[in-house]
Amino acid sequence: MRKVQVAVLGATGMIGQRFVQLLEGHPYFEIGGLYASERSEGKTLGEVLRVKGVRFQDETLAMRIEALEPKAIARRCRLAFSGLPTEVAKDAEAALADAGVAVFSNAASHRMRADVPLLIPEVNPDHLELARSQATFPQGGFIVTNANCSTTGLAVPLKAVHAAFGLKACYVSTYQAVSGAGYPGVPSLDILGNVVPFIRNEEEKMEEEIHKMLGTYKGGRVEPAAFDMVASCARVPVLDGHLESVVLKLGKEAAAAEVVEALETFRPEPQALGLPTAPLRPIIVRGEEDRPQPIADALAGEPERARGMAVSVGRVRERKGYIKLWVLSHNTLRGGAGGSVLNAELAKVKRLL
Repeated sequence: MRKVQVAVLGATGMIGQRFVQLLEGHPYFEIGGLYASERSEGKTLGEVLRVKGVRFQDETLAMRIEALEPKAIARRCRLAFSGLPTEVAKDAEAALADAGVAVFSNAASHRMRADVPLLIPEVNPDHLELARSQATFPQGGFIVTNANCSTTGLAVPLKAVHAAFGLKACYVSTYQAVSGAGYPGVPSLDILGNVVPFIRNEEEKMEEEIHKMLGTYKGGRVEPAAFDMVASCARVPVLDGHLESVVLKLGKEAAAAEVVEALETFRPEPQALGLPTAPLRPIIVRGEEDRPQPIADALAGEPERARGMAVSVGRVRERKGYIKLWVLSHNTLRGGAGGSVLNAELAKVKRLL
């Protein structure tokens, strides 16, 4: 099978380099170019490498960064993975779609557009059809976004619970890793031995995005979900892995054991299709009293290509008519580059590429 040539946008950043990691040896996609701002033009990936603990192939490290020019990218690549900052992504991604490129974005710029899928394949694969309503679709260009990193980790188990029991309310407190702030991220003197109880726009993103993703696709549009959603977000001195404390009011009563069963038996479309980056078990329920933990569970997921793509859930319990649980997900893999790659895999199988 001939591989699709892809561009990586924002290749000097944390998410951009996670894209490169996931695209090495990918069965569907091949890196056709690395792109970033003009100040990095001409440098090799090895010279700007920021991801720690990952071994890249020598030929990948030798690839040179190019300036982001939409028409030039369109001549070489059918698809672009975007790890661009939000303020840059809005215009750059639109220009690429105008040029006939399919853009799979990690940025927030287009997430809430009515005609743009805010996609997690395990949660709302049918929303991918929104891409067909975009004005640029007949020329081959469209934009698909993945959710905010903290929203993604929550949405997967929430989908399983919502499908089984319905939802009246979700109250979540997040404890988010510093890598979620990009690179160099939070200044070390602000975060070491500290917790910062504020992440700009994070709570608003979670509350808005979850309703779109768990909404119903019908007649070419998404009707948002109607349950109450309240988020409180903090930055903690952890490198990778967003931990979330979740309290749920279900649509119908269920015991903790029934909720665990719904989580453990959840097998959505990406697993049925065998997509390369889909973990065999999208949700892993931990039975230990002190799990999940970032250092132990952030890289959960099998096979090897899907490491960091499973969501870990633990401490599922009942309390006064509510279900309480903890959720952990890898923020730059499941909640970042891995989510976009999985979106593109679904689009290819659905013949949008």
